[in-house]
Amino acid sequence: MALQCKMGTFDNVVFKPFSLLILILLSFQLHADAVPRLSNFTTFVFGDSLVDAGNNDYIFTLAKADSPPYGIDFKPSGGKPTGRFTNGRTIADIVGQTLGAKSYPPPYLAPNTEAEASLKGINYASGASGIMDRTGFFFIGRIPLGEQVNNFEQSRNYMVNAMGENGTREVLKKAVFSLTIGSNDILNYVQPFLGHEKLFPTTFLDFMISNLTLQLERLHEMGARKLIVVGVGPLGCIPFVRAFNLLPSGKCSSAVNALIRAYNQRLKALLNRLNQEMGPDAIFVFANSYDVFMDILTKYRRFGFENADEPCCGGYFPPFVCFKSGNANTSAPALCEDRSKYVFWDAYHPTEAANVIIAKQLVDGDESVSFPINIRKLYFYNYN
Repeated sequence: MALQCKMGTFDNVVFKPFSLLILILLSFQLHADAVPRLSNFTTFVFGDSLVDAGNNDYIFTLAKADSPPYGIDFKPSGGKPTGRFTNGRTIADIVGQTLGAKSYPPPYLAPNTEAEASLKGINYASGASGIMDRTGFFFIGRIPLGEQVNNFEQSRNYMVNAMGENGTREVLKKAVFSLTIGSNDILNYVQPFLGHEKLFPTTFLDFMISNLTLQLERLHEMGARKLIVVGVGPLGCIPFVRAFNLLPSGKCSSAVNALIRAYNQRLKALLNRLNQEMGPDAIFVFANSYDVFMDILTKYRRFGFENADEPCCGGYFPPFVCFKSGNANTSAPALCEDRSKYVFWDAYHPTEAANVIIAKQLVDGDESVSFPINIRKLYFYNYN
């Protein structure tokens, strides 16, 4: 039926407040539908084994996650190992999915990754790596943070050749850069058998911060404007550290955790300074993974876990090897029955279930978790 627009058509119609509200809401809905939405989540990931998506599969190293049961719950691979050091998704994977990413940034060393850079980003992370170049030497091959930033520079050159300098800067201005690194630096420092030259703790932490500052400034110079730096978690509570310190169940190394808290304080102060110096055209977010993970450990049953001490895979004592003989889909004594009930996947890394909680807290948490803004606000932040 055609709409009659003559004046007499509506003479007997009474617009009640509720009807008027409906019309207003419909108007807003039509307007919202006309506004373009962000169609993809572009992220460049730097870090260690907590976020490695498979780069170590392409280098000679003792730090590998290329055999079952690693990846057993990673649906895109059908449960086959992908080089991720957990049973499923990493924190970086979950953050991207939470913000609407349709796929995961490929590892930089995988073939033909450059073409993906302007669409969904690239993952440069490497297991056993650290902020400092020497970190992880015991594992032979690994890609330190400085080299990861070098690799990003190569990706950026590819983007410039494809879309020009201005186009590249526009993409990078909207992309999210995340750095999840520092755990191995501290683990190496507290393990005397690795033969590190011992520095005073304050000197050691100053070295970490100065090296990290250099790499953050390099990324900013190359166009990064939205940066997340994840603080180091409570390593004094991971099965590896508890076993080496002969700590009873439920106890953490107070000395290791005190060192980490001191580092995280320095890190937060650094990011605050960079925000003052480079803002408002750049935002550096401090992600407080320490408090988030400690909350999980102290209230693990409230989060649905049954075990917050032992690793789901591998032993609680040396050599901490996580392996599974035979078919990855069959049970074995080396693997726990219900991975969703364990906080730790192996002696070093969280399960996917724990990663989900951490990631969602960082995405939508308050200033005690992500400062000065959370990751969701950072993603949607638009520069003038």
